[in-house]
Amino acid sequence: MFNKTSKPQNRIDSLIGATTRIEGNVIFSGGLRVDGMVRGNVAALADQPGTLVVSSEARIDGEVQAAHIVVNGTINGPVHATETLELQAGSRVKGDVYYKTIEIHQGAVVEGRLVHHAAEMKGVELKLASST
Repeated sequence: MFNKTSKPQNRIDSLIGATTRIEGNVIFSGGLRVDGMVRGNVAALADQPGTLVVSSEARIDGEVQAAHIVVNGTINGPVHATETLELQAGSRVKGDVYYKTIEIHQGAVVEGRLVHHAAEMKGVELKLASST
């Protein structure tokens, strides 16, 4: 849809605690805060706007995908923020970063490419005029 954006979640529905380690993929809806470690991909449900918060002591080894992402910890893998991405001062990302809107605080580290995704626009089909 043209110019469809979602707002970040104002609440956290799920928490991966500081002493928790997950081996496998995590799929969530709403808001997810990671304080522990995840070895696997972390993704919001595709049809729902999701917010992921990666706290300062957290670590994710895998691909990350959500509409809104706030990072203050470590991510080893590509990051896909379909709406907004905030890299806070303590964040370390080792992988390519795909974003629509980005905010990078002083001290944030990205070891990879920053790739901007412009809003999707519908193409206009052009037809040749017939000369009869």
